[in-house]
Amino acid sequence: MHCFPKFESMDIQEISSAQKAFFKTHKTKSIKFRKMYLEKLKEIITQNEELLYKAIEKDFGKSRFDTFTTELSFVLKDIDYYIKNLKTLSKPQKVSTNLANQIGKSLIYPEPLGCILVIGAWNYPYQLSLSPLVAALAAGNCCILKPSEIAENTMEAMAKIINENFPSEYVYVYKGGINETTDLLKLRFDKIFFTGSTKIGKIVYKAAAENLTPVTLELGGKSPVIITKEANLEVSAKRIVWGKFLNAGQTCVAPDYLVIEESVKEQFLEMLRKYIKEFKYEPGSEQYTRIINQRNFQRLIQLIQKDKVYFGGNYSEEKLYIEPTILTDIEWKDPVMEEEIFGPILPVISFTHYNQMINTITELEKPLAAYLFTNNPEEKEIFKQKISFGGGCINDVVMHLSNDHLPFGGVGNSGIGHYHGKYGFETFSHQKSILERVTWGEPNIKYPPYSDKKLKWIKKLL
Repeated sequence: MHCFPKFESMDIQEISSAQKAFFKTHKTKSIKFRKMYLEKLKEIITQNEELLYKAIEKDFGKSRFDTFTTELSFVLKDIDYYIKNLKTLSKPQKVSTNLANQIGKSLIYPEPLGCILVIGAWNYPYQLSLSPLVAALAAGNCCILKPSEIAENTMEAMAKIINENFPSEYVYVYKGGINETTDLLKLRFDKIFFTGSTKIGKIVYKAAAENLTPVTLELGGKSPVIITKEANLEVSAKRIVWGKFLNAGQTCVAPDYLVIEESVKEQFLEMLRKYIKEFKYEPGSEQYTRIINQRNFQRLIQLIQKDKVYFGGNYSEEKLYIEPTILTDIEWKDPVMEEEIFGPILPVISFTHYNQMINTITELEKPLAAYLFTNNPEEKEIFKQKISFGGGCINDVVMHLSNDHLPFGGVGNSGIGHYHGKYGFETFSHQKSILERVTWGEPNIKYPPYSDKKLKWIKKLL
């Protein structure tokens, strides 16, 4: 396996220019070339698994189990998907040709966009950096990856394994913080893929607009989870506790707040308490991570209203640990409902009229995810028809991400565009339309001089 240490000394402008030049050689369009490097990426991830585990453990105490199930398994599965389906995804699609263009044939050719910038997020640093990178490479592009500097050790790990094993004119991991990201956004790319907050997403979008660069923005929002009296409460509680407190709530599609029918509220709260205790979410445990840094820790503890704590509320600044916390008697105007929580705090709001509650949620910004627990067909239909959200589940949370056949992305304030599976390939491709016609047998109907008779025939044809 070859190494490429010489590129460490190059600045980002040189690397960007080198990628543009390399893309123009058309080598990345070869399916054989793409598969070779996808297989190589899988190989170096597997070979460096221990390095990746140690890096993320240093950043925020994530266990090997959670790192594999929520990070590396996604990336490896994406690589396998594209290796298996690349020939089919890259194949020109034949479509019907209208009467006016006969005799001819019409095809759509998926072609790579060119040079891509992927800006990853810190909360799932491997998955949210490497999965879009995999899709970009599968589609035949060159790519600069900028992982989040907040998870510093994982950034260093990704830079090491990729920059030492891939030519920088094809793939490069650029390290650094806000200044380095700002420098990147001054460059011209053929596509920018960003995962992060809505606030930073707007900055990326504005910078991209200077060069008319298309963007995919994977953002966030306040994702609701709704429980009605028609739900299986035991199963609902177990799944919600797992999905909410996975990664200490630092998950973009985690249930942000819980809305529950008043008649089953007390019963359900007890079930939530039971599963939080059963899952042993304790400092330093295999099941739980710490908050990523002091800034996020301080922001989160300000959201814990002591007089509304039903369960939890304890924390350790030294360990950056916040106990899974349930807040009750929450109102829509409370501070904890004003921003995405992104931590292990679950506000609970009760309702008595389902349709009225649904209407209230529809007045809020469109969330990245939404979840409903019920066995009532009418309630399911109202949820699907009335609430706009990126993606979600009925009778589960978070798990829609694990299905390659479902697109993942936001809508409105929660994002633009989507990826995963074939949708990732399409995100990093241009659908080029080509009409090919024969050079014989063409009537003169469209050519001057015009006449009423020609117009009559044109109306029939068109």
